[in-house]
Amino acid sequence: MRGFRWLRFWPDWSGYAAAVWSLLYGAAGLYWALGGGGFPFAKVAPERSTLSILEPSRAEVLAPVIAVLGLAGAVAAVLMAQGWGSGRARHVLLGFGWLQAVTLALVIPDYTLIGILALWPVLLVFVFTGVPGPQHTIGNVIFWHRDNMLIVFLGGLLWAAATLAYQRRTGQVCLRCGRGRRTAARWTSPEAALRWGRVAVRVAGLATLPYEITRVAWYLGFPLGITPAFEKEMQDTPHLLEIGLCLGLASLAGTVLTQGLVRGWGEVWPRWVWWKAGEPVRPAVAIVPASIVAVVLIPGGLMMARVGLTADMWGTNGPGILWIVWGAALGAATLAYHLRRRGACRHCGLGTAQPVAVPAQVSTGAARS
Repeated sequence: MRGFRWLRFWPDWSGYAAAVWSLLYGAAGLYWALGGGGFPFAKVAPERSTLSILEPSRAEVLAPVIAVLGLAGAVAAVLMAQGWGSGRARHVLLGFGWLQAVTLALVIPDYTLIGILALWPVLLVFVFTGVPGPQHTIGNVIFWHRDNMLIVFLGGLLWAAATLAYQRRTGQVCLRCGRGRRTAARWTSPEAALRWGRVAVRVAGLATLPYEITRVAWYLGFPLGITPAFEKEMQDTPHLLEIGLCLGLASLAGTVLTQGLVRGWGEVWPRWVWWKAGEPVRPAVAIVPASIVAVVLIPGGLMMARVGLTADMWGTNGPGILWIVWGAALGAATLAYHLRRRGACRHCGLGTAQPVAVPAQVSTGAARS
């Protein structure tokens, strides 16, 4: 993992990275405002559109806003990277930064992110075999409007990192771990994190059930939450029901893996992982994938909520709306796992030397499973 060591220094470079992203996207906004082609939020044919909250928009209206926000964002990000501001100015920069992060990462994107994350092995196959159904080629699945969703999402992540770094840099806490000399809040203690982390895991598991049940039911021939006509359409599209089944089973597997965030086998590899059995689980092995899934679920769920649902087709969008709950709960469970597993900070030295594990009576039982 030596090639990823630069990630450890994210507080040092994230502000400048957010500035570069904002400047480039703002420049693109200026290009579109001046009549340039490729405006990614324009109205296009349904098969070439996304379900972003900004689509469809007119370039002459939205593009100048993108240009202005891009320039303002570049300036603000540089100021944040340099630790400028105190008092009211600091609060303004923090508010601007978090608003940018939430809007870009969670509000503007559609379900493209979760779709690519869940289907990337299938998409690789489709590159060579073509896409079943009316879309035919991979170019009709991954196109510029959807590519733009990935670019916007990346900007949101950069702004989140830049704003968090600025918040720590100007808040007299450690840049790397966020801990300070003051007494930590009670909810961040390992014992408290284990309690509310278990609740978050249960909520995440319940939120996935409607999606898993409906997709398995469709494969077995039960039109749960859909019309017979839509069921027939899926049956007539090669491999579509199989893909839905795989997604439902993948969701179920994710629910099982989420349990590891509050179980002993999430800290020590159990016997059924024979090539690692008995070895400690590095926290990043759980935190990184869980964080990615949590973040990409929320914009997909918000999109499903905007689309809405009908009584005879609730099975299509209804379970997806619960992705908001699923993502938030999974994010909370992942944070709880991080708070329990983190040891002393290498940068500031604060914290206990050894991470706090699940109590022995819980850990032992889970490890035997």
